[in-house]
Amino acid sequence: MKTKEMAKTTENKITEGVIWKQLLLFFFPILFGTFFQQLYNAADAVIVGRFVGKEALSAVGGGTGTVINLLVGFFVGLASGATVVISQYYGARKSELVSYAVHTAMAFGIVGGFVMMVGGILTAPAILTAMDTPSDVLGPSILYIRIYFAGTIGNLIYNIGSGILRAVGDSRRPLYFLIASCFVNIILDLILIVGCGLGVAGAAIATICSQAFSALLVILVLVRVDDMHHLELRQIRFDHKMLKRIIRIGFPAGLQSVMYSFSNIIIQTAINGLGTDTVAAWTVYGKLDALFWMTISSFGIAITTFVGQNYGAGKSDRVRKGIRSCLGMSFGAAIFISIVLRIGGHAIYGFFTSDPEVMRIGIQITQFLVPTFATYVCVEILSGALRGVGDCWIPTLICLSGICLIRILWIMLAVPRKPDIYTIIFSYPLTWVTTSILFIVYYCFFSKIKIAKASPAS
Repeated sequence: MKTKEMAKTTENKITEGVIWKQLLLFFFPILFGTFFQQLYNAADAVIVGRFVGKEALSAVGGGTGTVINLLVGFFVGLASGATVVISQYYGARKSELVSYAVHTAMAFGIVGGFVMMVGGILTAPAILTAMDTPSDVLGPSILYIRIYFAGTIGNLIYNIGSGILRAVGDSRRPLYFLIASCFVNIILDLILIVGCGLGVAGAAIATICSQAFSALLVILVLVRVDDMHHLELRQIRFDHKMLKRIIRIGFPAGLQSVMYSFSNIIIQTAINGLGTDTVAAWTVYGKLDALFWMTISSFGIAITTFVGQNYGAGKSDRVRKGIRSCLGMSFGAAIFISIVLRIGGHAIYGFFTSDPEVMRIGIQITQFLVPTFATYVCVEILSGALRGVGDCWIPTLICLSGICLIRILWIMLAVPRKPDIYTIIFSYPLTWVTTSILFIVYYCFFSKIKIAKASPAS
């Protein structure tokens, strides 16, 4: 067993191969996996929007998506601490500590998923009401979100399991799981929404069933893998020291996710005040700009794992070169996506809705925001790199002040003076530019990546 572990670890090229090639080899499976994750979310919107109506379309996106991101994002952020810890121990070839981290992370997934399920079912309706969700959308939104949270344990287990695989350099199998679950979701959407006429309830049931399916697949792989991240079901329990380390690294990410979602709730509330057409248009825009977010977040995940393993292996120069390469590729991707969405946005909207007013508002949003995507790149890549070395609190504080606080102040102070969609969405490029500047200053002059040599995880 020991020999096999060492052989498999030696084959891991993240700490040895050509940097840009290893980043791309790790990035593309994450990107395609995220694409399929977005695809089955978009499938809900397309099928519901086409066969049920714009009220149902608003119910499966808009405010419900924001509330889901608020609660799920916190626990997924916490779990991201496990990915960082495991990548560092794996890079340092400390098999016993990898095992402790894997089993502690899975125990956290089960307990955290149950807490999230109860909390979501109980609190989501009140949050949706407080967000001034339009009356014709509120009922279907509450139904959708309660069903969604009833199956959220599978969601968290999948996210933790795929995070474990990515931490050790395996980004392909999470892709395969998402492709499979995407097809399951689409088939169930057609059966439950179109065939059975269940509307938003059918969309929610299809989503949680597909998430449970992907969770089952990731558990089966971890149980069968013959490496130091092997999962023994009977060994799933909390190791208190490991749990503290995971939470210490993951809590800032969870807090950051909550504050992001909270600021987005305030934005969604302002958008809700503009009527159902604007809510529906914002929902569809969210599916379009997911192309950018899934790309940039995939680069963020790739650089976190790359930095974590190389930091654990003591390769500080390789860490810095990897960050520079990732920044260059991310800027190129952001510019390319901006051009594609600016040119083809109108045609893409036609897949989601035939309502002319919804399309008109959506095109306005798209043409205003997509040229600003590149201003966010430094936020994602530098924060991901800093997480890889365990530097979490300062980046979190930068995001909380630069993005969340300024965004909330803008919505509270500027929007009442000019309550239109342009004033609301200007909060995004305003805060992206501010936060990017703060990250560049911190990374270049104060971060441990720049001022200290990497050292193996202990």
